[in-house]
Amino acid sequence: MKMPDQFRPTFWRVILGVILCCGLYGSLVRIFGGLGASTALSDQFPWGLWIGFDVLCGVALAAGGFTISAVVYIFHIERFRPVIRPAILTAFLGYLLAITALFFDLGRPERLWHPLVLWNTHSVMFEVAWCVMLYTTVLALEFSPILFERLGWKKPLNLVHKLIIPLVIAGTLLSMLHQSSLGSLFLIVPGKLHPLWYSPFLPVFFFISAIALGCAMTIFESFLSYRAFRKRLEIDLLSDLGKVIVVTLVAYLALKFLDLTDRGVLGQAFAPTYEGRLFLAEILLGVVAPAILLAIPRFRNDHFGLFAGSLLVVLGFMMNRLNVSITGLEGSAGIPYFPSWTEISVTALFAAAGFVLFGLAVKHFPVFPEAEKMPAHEAMSGLPAVAALRRPLSGTTAPVLSVLAVLGLLGLGLGWNAAGHRSAPEMASAHSGPAEGIADALKEFKSPSDILYRIESDDQGPVTFRHATHFGKDQPTCLPCHGETFMFLKKASGSSGGSGGGSGAASDGASTGESEDVDFHEEKYCGSCHDGKTSFAVQKNCGRCHEPKTT
Repeated sequence: MKMPDQFRPTFWRVILGVILCCGLYGSLVRIFGGLGASTALSDQFPWGLWIGFDVLCGVALAAGGFTISAVVYIFHIERFRPVIRPAILTAFLGYLLAITALFFDLGRPERLWHPLVLWNTHSVMFEVAWCVMLYTTVLALEFSPILFERLGWKKPLNLVHKLIIPLVIAGTLLSMLHQSSLGSLFLIVPGKLHPLWYSPFLPVFFFISAIALGCAMTIFESFLSYRAFRKRLEIDLLSDLGKVIVVTLVAYLALKFLDLTDRGVLGQAFAPTYEGRLFLAEILLGVVAPAILLAIPRFRNDHFGLFAGSLLVVLGFMMNRLNVSITGLEGSAGIPYFPSWTEISVTALFAAAGFVLFGLAVKHFPVFPEAEKMPAHEAMSGLPAVAALRRPLSGTTAPVLSVLAVLGLLGLGLGWNAAGHRSAPEMASAHSGPAEGIADALKEFKSPSDILYRIESDDQGPVTFRHATHFGKDQPTCLPCHGETFMFLKKASGSSGGSGGGSGAASDGASTGESEDVDFHEEKYCGSCHDGKTSFAVQKNCGRCHEPKTT
């Protein structure tokens, strides 16, 4: 019996199945195990991949919705109407997936509704929450004509058509507020965010980059739709969007240069540091290379050149959002962060869900009018139905593409080189902020005095904790333990042990002295290292910690 085509396994269906299984497992770990079991986050680094990529990048990638809607409905440039429905669909899915990601990242996701009734008008997060909810509602209404056409509901369809202009104006204002307010969110951490990314103009940078990213996503989505759904490629419209991208990128780069120069931190971009390399990678990959590529008419009017330029913009500005939310904060946190595999699997699940939902919407709803679809024989030819695209590329193509490839690879190489592990002192010294105090303290490091814990039983005496045996003498640092497992705590009054370092030994308030409420054998305390692999197991070597019992 022949298997139906929709159930026949293909390479991409197998990949999708693997992503689905891993993502569902990661989701179950998050739901039943919490953030600690499913992420590499900590109290020192509470925001990671799910905020930096799923929320910040997801919202930015949806910027094409308000950009194209404003062009068509507000400025009445009707020639862009063929790309408006897929742009709105992409934006709608982007916001829905960003909201779903918030359910995973929030420690108390059941309180997501609180901003609706518990107003804190002085909080940037309050404004972000309301903009997300309101703009998602507007996107749902803008998408509703596609649903009403499919169901044949004429009255609701006519009503939405009458309200479409006010809806688009409201959606444009809300999206402008939201795109910029995500940048405003990081203005509250001037001493923590690295100066290459912290700027009083951060909301402006987020908004300008969202415009370029929205146009790039429209091109990117149109190209994928052409390949997957036999949709005609409106090369003349997309080429004009390429011009908008060039102008926006040049304005962004100029403002960025002026801002860095005015604040006196431009030199840090060329310093051989982790942050400097990633900053250059972001600029080369997401601004310089695509601006050069799309500024050349021959490439801007070619389907491959247009797609390559838009892809570079998408990758570069995704890197920007991750640099702002993760890279720029690592130095002040004093600890490195790399997402756990469950974080990555859930993020991959969101990305795959976006592609699947877009495909289902195109299949079952009139996202693309029939006039926009190519005949099967044209689609199978592998070339767009545009005569200009069939012309062979000129002799200057190879050199220019080679230069752009070098720029792109240089950016990726800088990012890859910077992604290596850094020690806590290196991170602290690379950041101009509170972490400088940690770096200075480590230069004249003095081991804290021993601490006596009166943890006794019938056959075991107390435990003396010796700091000198728990860190490397060549490069001493307190952060591997006190940065995550044990918090920095002042010594409890009346405890035994010297006054040397002033660091306690455990969270939950049991720094020294009596510790009946804390079981140091647990995995979250001493057992995190003394597990029989990293170091000797505490459960099997009592005599190595406990002193002999005296009578």
